[in-house]
Amino acid sequence: MTDDEGRTRASRRTFLSASTAAVTAGAALGAAPPAAAAGPDGPGRPVREQPPDAELRALLREIDERRIEAIVRKLAGFGTRHTLSSQDDPRRGIGAARDWILAELRRYAAASGGRMTVEAQSYVQEPASRIPVATRITNPMATLRGSVAPDRIYVVSGHYDSRVSDVMNATADSPGADDDASGVAVAMELARVMATRRPEATIVFAAVAGEEQGLYGARHMARRYKEAGADVQAMFTNDIVGSGTADDGTRDPRTVRLFAEGVPTAETPAEANVRRSVGGENDSPSRQLARFARSVAGRRVTGMDIRVIYRRDRYLRGGDHIGFLEQGYPAARFTEPHEDFAHQHQDVRVEDGKQYGDLPEFCDFPYIARVARVNAAVLWSLAQAPGTPRNARIRTDRLTNDTDLVWDRGTEPDLAGYEVVWRETTNPDWTHVLPVGNVTEARVDLSKDNVFFGVRAVDRAGHRSPVAFPVPS
Repeated sequence: MTDDEGRTRASRRTFLSASTAAVTAGAALGAAPPAAAAGPDGPGRPVREQPPDAELRALLREIDERRIEAIVRKLAGFGTRHTLSSQDDPRRGIGAARDWILAELRRYAAASGGRMTVEAQSYVQEPASRIPVATRITNPMATLRGSVAPDRIYVVSGHYDSRVSDVMNATADSPGADDDASGVAVAMELARVMATRRPEATIVFAAVAGEEQGLYGARHMARRYKEAGADVQAMFTNDIVGSGTADDGTRDPRTVRLFAEGVPTAETPAEANVRRSVGGENDSPSRQLARFARSVAGRRVTGMDIRVIYRRDRYLRGGDHIGFLEQGYPAARFTEPHEDFAHQHQDVRVEDGKQYGDLPEFCDFPYIARVARVNAAVLWSLAQAPGTPRNARIRTDRLTNDTDLVWDRGTEPDLAGYEVVWRETTNPDWTHVLPVGNVTEARVDLSKDNVFFGVRAVDRAGHRSPVAFPVPS
């Protein structure tokens, strides 16, 4: 082999970065700049988890399992929170629970210096499936406005309605401790600890109603955001996060499941076909959220392992993230590792000396606090980072053994630049990353036929966005 041949082969492992001239949506790529030599192992380095910054570490320490327990017990104490139960009884029913949640959120907001606002998002649901008469459905919501990018929104929720085995029984005791006072407690505790802080993007903490009757409250919220043209870049529902113990006694107190769909619910058939044609079934925005969650909220940060499940939700059931998926927003569901069906949705009773029903006694409050820390790490990391790159594309107009990527420049004032990531097509997560600078196009001397690529933004503090999966240009 000649020296020239050796240099030619070595150049296959080089990285080319375009100039900083913006390449906007639909604009043609210019000529590539001179090649920059890569390291001895080729372009890129291994992807590593993002360490928590000092403010996130402080925030995680403030999450209090005693407060979480108090919230769960208070909600269970309203007797029933069925969507069709009383809305004006001051002590029992969904109306009493609604008013208490709103009062607590307003108390948290009082410490925010005006940055957090609270509303009772309400509408009348006309008769429909599991709604026999016109019924008012109200979502208590606390919105913590971002200090840098307030139009970029991240939502976390739990549902505060409950049920027994008969989904239409609005009068029987239905404490709903695990399903889903636990998830409401997560959202409320995060609202409390974040109210005094200044996230760069906006975070919304919500307790929604009508979930057990058909996801009505969350669907209404998602439609409202869509009608307003809101830039919701992530939504997480916490539904049944009360314990790591299953109905057969199996214990897994250090794992939480995160359900994330593949081909997006809201994609048109044509868009879905394009995704399938390039192997992007495993690269939906929701799955990028799940990968992001694992990169910022793993065991070393939160004491928990996030088990990503490549499904929209469990068999025969669905959670409030589905309403957001239907509107085209990235969304995913946190839930405990093994459900306890001996208590979930069961009528409150004692049989053969055993107690049944979704009671606080069957919750593991330290477990819920750890789930809250997972949510806090994910939401804070999202809100402090730049937004997910927009309009990421991969050029497919010429046959080459390298890869040209283009994307739109973000508007964040602390944006430092971008990174290209990739993985083998059989790998579930990103394995290699290459910083490319504050540019809007890059060429990587790896074949687009052999690996999956992505692009993520980085700010000057080292906060990274979720990955944008490029579609064919």
